Amino acid sequence: QVQLVESGGGSVQPGGSLRLSCAASGHTYSIRCLAWFRQAPEKEREGVATITPGPGGGATYYADSVKGRFTISHDNAKDTVYLQMNSLMPEDAAMYYCAARAAWGCTTHPTPYNFWGQGTQVTVSS
Repeated sequence: QVQLVESGGGSVQPGGSLRLSCAASGHTYSIRCLAWFRQAPEKEREGVATITPGPGGGATYYADSVKGRFTISHDNAKDTVYLQMNSLMPEDAAMYYCAARAAWGCTTHPTPYNFWGQGTQVTVSS
């Protein structure tokens, strides 16, 4: 089992920045892909960014909606994945979830992910 705990959400004005963190614990050696998803009210869960963790990993993928503004990174020593969010827009407001997959192949589809955090809320408004 893997446990994921997110932090770092909050309220910012448009154009502002936030950094989300997700600390993994448990059988982290089994993780083959880490991802950030978001879900706004009455919308489907959307894959935002993925990263392949571990030595030799680091491959990343971004949804078009956040490319150039968000950066996903992973600290192997801390078993923590981050999402740096810059130039935030009102449409970025959502509950953000960290997810881990114990199989090869990162994807932005939520179904294949085995483990999920509880979510952290991001609000963007003036």
